[in-house]
Amino acid sequence: MKKVRNRQVVDRWYGGAAATNHTSSLTTDGTKLWSYNLCIGDTHPSGVKVLRDYTANGNHGFKSQTTSCHVGLAKAVADLVD
Repeated sequence: MKKVRNRQVVDRWYGGAAATNHTSSLTTDGTKLWSYNLCIGDTHPSGVKVLRDYTANGNHGFKSQTTSCHVGLAKAVADLVD
């Protein structure tokens, strides 16, 4: 699989396609979105993209600076942020 930029990984998650970034720290199979091995996004059977907020002020708590950046990018496209 061709490696793409972080924003493209997020866009492909939203579009239902697989992608990974250059370091494999942000990946998607088109249904789930992972920051490292942590699932930060999922797709409801209805197609709604649900993002788990793993930032300092988020519902799921801070994990790492990189994961917070990944969540921040995905917030722009997610249908629902938990």
